[in-house]
Amino acid sequence: MEAGTSHDHRTDVGRRVALRRERLGLSREEVAGRAGVAPQYLRYLEEHPVSPSIGSLTRVARALDTTVAELSGAEPATPPAGAGGGAVVPLDPDECQELLAAHSVGRIIVGTAQGPAIVPVGYAVVEGAVVFHAAGLGGGVERLAFEVDSIDEAGSVGWSVQAVGPVEEITDEAERRRLAGAVPEAGRPPEDHGRWLRLTPARLTGHRFSPGGG
Repeated sequence: MEAGTSHDHRTDVGRRVALRRERLGLSREEVAGRAGVAPQYLRYLEEHPVSPSIGSLTRVARALDTTVAELSGAEPATPPAGAGGGAVVPLDPDECQELLAAHSVGRIIVGTAQGPAIVPVGYAVVEGAVVFHAAGLGGGVERLAFEVDSIDEAGSVGWSVQAVGPVEEITDEAERRRLAGAVPEAGRPPEDHGRWLRLTPARLTGHRFSPGGG
């Protein structure tokens, strides 16, 4: 792809992660192992416009021997003198639902043979439930944690919403086709195979971070 002739769908964060990894001569599998994330997550982070959680980006930064500020292209924000840092403010259920419904790429936390892994998924909110397509997810999953967030590292502001609840596989072919149209194609894995799942939130919580305390 030549600069200036095609649109690059990656974020600046994704480009910096890929460049740093290549400079270190590391494979995605090596960096993912160091960071404790799934290789698919690292690939998605490098190649797609996503907003990684601060926890995930911190682990990736450590695995690459760098900082979140460098990967984000920003110097660490310095709070005003006497400000005492920022504040984490809980979101009410309506705000959580509104933010959840307004986005299309989140993360699920799943167990693997190597331990917990964070996997990006495209999703949609349909009748109050989170529906998504997950390739490579093993059977027997009865309950999942899901997260969507947006972090502005330069401004030290952002929000995070978490949904936890029972999950069921959607097997009806007509409903699967309907959901395929609801979940943005850009947010789905490239594989055609996989499982359509519906997570019904039993607990929906969220927080907003503000450097000014409000």
